[in-house]
Amino acid sequence: MRKSLYMFAFTLMTVVFAMSCREEKSTGEKIEDGIEEVGDGIEEGAEEVEDAVEDATDDN
Repeated sequence: MRKSLYMFAFTLMTVVFAMSCREEKSTGEKIEDGIEEVGDGIEEGAEEVEDAVEDATDDN
């Protein structure tokens, strides 16, 4: 009984420690990440359009 109690306490402390060490992002950092994701999406979309145009001109 005592060993299982120690194992439970150790597991609980490990989980609490791991959760408390997470890096929290500020609102500014979250906005910056969102802007970068949108920019990457736009760039990928533009490349796809460029490829489609090149394929269409190659067919003619």
